[in-house]
Amino acid sequence: MDPPLLDPLPDEIASRVGEVWYTDETSFGIERGHIETGCASVENGNPLYWDEEVAQEITGGAIAPATMISVWFRRHHWMPEMHDALMPYQIHFDLKARLELPEAIMSHNLLEFGAPVRPGDRLRVSQSLVSISEPKRTKLGIGRFWVISQDFTNQDGERVCWETITGYGYRRQVS
Repeated sequence: MDPPLLDPLPDEIASRVGEVWYTDETSFGIERGHIETGCASVENGNPLYWDEEVAQEITGGAIAPATMISVWFRRHHWMPEMHDALMPYQIHFDLKARLELPEAIMSHNLLEFGAPVRPGDRLRVSQSLVSISEPKRTKLGIGRFWVISQDFTNQDGERVCWETITGYGYRRQVS
């Protein structure tokens, strides 16, 4: 009989599937200068982000590109009240460490957008573990697939984005 691929899934992980593991808030309000800097960095000339009249006509005011959702949770490298900052997808890094799966890839990402992010907004995100697979052997190695969701809301509780990612944490196969 072959030995098991990996140790059984620890109860402290299995029991938390479907639960929120972390919540975080932006450390600064959404600001038009950040929006313009982000657009400039990728040469996004969409007048919706640069022209107040166009933004007012189309969306009722200035908005941020939906693709900047993760930018708002990247803390400054230093702040006077610095505390232990969460990493984006903190659950992913927790699983890699706890399950001793040093390598990982992301195999799927889905984002669904809701209310637009506007200057002055303060955002909150909740990270949940949706599922975790039994051990799997792939060409990369032996590991587990996991699905993590992030639910982003603004200060009024409106959903601005819902994201799911599928990762595969693994140990490389030794030939």
